[in-house]
Amino acid sequence: MALENDIQAPDFELPNQFGEHIRLADYRGVKPVALVFFPLAFSSTCTAELCALRDNIALFKDHRVELIGISVDSKATLRSFAETEGYDFNLLADFWPHGEVAKEYGVFLDHKGFANRATFLIDVDGVIRSQFVTAPGQARDVADYRAALDALVPLAV
Repeated sequence: MALENDIQAPDFELPNQFGEHIRLADYRGVKPVALVFFPLAFSSTCTAELCALRDNIALFKDHRVELIGISVDSKATLRSFAETEGYDFNLLADFWPHGEVAKEYGVFLDHKGFANRATFLIDVDGVIRSQFVTAPGQARDVADYRAALDALVPLAV
């Protein structure tokens, strides 16, 4: 079961598509974070979802929220995925130990070997303020992000 709102988000450190290590704790006191778990790079639904986020990146920037995608893919696969689709945000490899961060957030699907589609909006203090999970095969809607971001932090001026 996915983690609930109003609890401290578990910290983690994972490599991004360039091999740089990203820690959630590094954003505490700096800016809120949108963690977007997705099953697999290059799959049709995941590609469409992340392209929608790419095309609406201003939504995150206007709210001063760091957008971070996470999947069980390797960093090499995520780099190719980001380059192919033009993603200008971090994609983190929850590759090894396999799905460990997704498990901590309660969104790893053991029977499939990857994370469910789940989003966690984490405030500047590292507390989960909003989360939404869709059924397998069901894409998330940009409107859900907009509503969660509006509730999390007012628009930057």
